[in-house]
Amino acid sequence: MIRFGSAGNPDAFYEQGGKSSLETPKWLADMGLSAYEYQCGKGVKISEESAKKLGINAKAYDVALSIHAPYYTNISSNEQERIDKTIDYIMQTAIAANCMGAQRIVVHMGAAKNITRKEAMEISKSTMNLALKTLEENKLSNIIICPETMGKINQMGTLDEVMELCKIDERLIPTIDFGHLNSRNLGALKSENDFDEVISTIENKLGNYRAKNFHCHFSRIEFTKSGEKKHLTFEDKEWGPDFAPLSKVLAKRGLTPTIICESAGTQAVDALAMKRMFEMEEGVII
Repeated sequence: MIRFGSAGNPDAFYEQGGKSSLETPKWLADMGLSAYEYQCGKGVKISEESAKKLGINAKAYDVALSIHAPYYTNISSNEQERIDKTIDYIMQTAIAANCMGAQRIVVHMGAAKNITRKEAMEISKSTMNLALKTLEENKLSNIIICPETMGKINQMGTLDEVMELCKIDERLIPTIDFGHLNSRNLGALKSENDFDEVISTIENKLGNYRAKNFHCHFSRIEFTKSGEKKHLTFEDKEWGPDFAPLSKVLAKRGLTPTIICESAGTQAVDALAMKRMFEMEEGVII
């Protein structure tokens, strides 16, 4: 089943009296949403006890959990200290995910500094293999790492780079951030065919299962010649991408990704708008 949900807690959650992320699964479920990506962008600070409570609440309301690992992970660094810290960040995120019953953790590839992208890609593969091995050694093989496509042109994380990274192990599922792809390609995602080509690339590179069940981020994003500038809301029509063409592709292909909305403060409302668009294409209520 396809799921729609929020990255973190929207402004409306707090405006309506919400105080703790432990309340978010019920709040989202009451809206008709079924996914929640807990944000650890600035560090994994949730306690084991709170993570377990969040997991219990999410299960009670049939809300699928995922976690965004710290933004400063850099699996592409040629500095051993940065690699060591990145493995630690991934492990901290995986432990929290395991406590709350989340399977997917979203990870940034980082930036290639003073080396070529080709060299950074080889480092990324080596680091990811080390991360997978470390998960195994700590009995956390159930956790799925989801490398994310990135929005700034100088960052690692093109669609092809994420595909190449995910090829090293079938347990790796890509996070396709369509707002990021649109930004780094300067507005390239417009038509149904544009989105269909992205899905075809996943299928051709990684096979049907991961093309059908990929992890997804979606939001409108303002960009410059350098790529991503800032996340917007669905009310900001000047900047793309538009979800409608992707909705058609999802319905036509029978895909079942988890779609997390990263709009600026309106994540839940915009996630619900995406769900409604998809329902109209699918002709069913989910």
